[in-house]
Amino acid sequence: MDADLKRLEDKINKLVSWCTSLREENAQLRNDLCQAQQNSDTLKNNMLLASQKLEVLLATMPADLTSSDEETL
Repeated sequence: MDADLKRLEDKINKLVSWCTSLREENAQLRNDLCQAQQNSDTLKNNMLLASQKLEVLLATMPADLTSSDEETL
């Protein structure tokens, strides 16, 4: 009976250890996901700004320069 209780205690301790480890890993994964989402948002904003700047540059180019470029494509 004591051996059975000891085995049960060992299994419970192992289970508690796994739960603690998984909880820590889960918290780290949540932090990583949040950081990845922030990075993604930053990149999207940078792409939008670059696109807007390109649109402004294209709008300020002389018409003959833009039409000759389109003909070469």
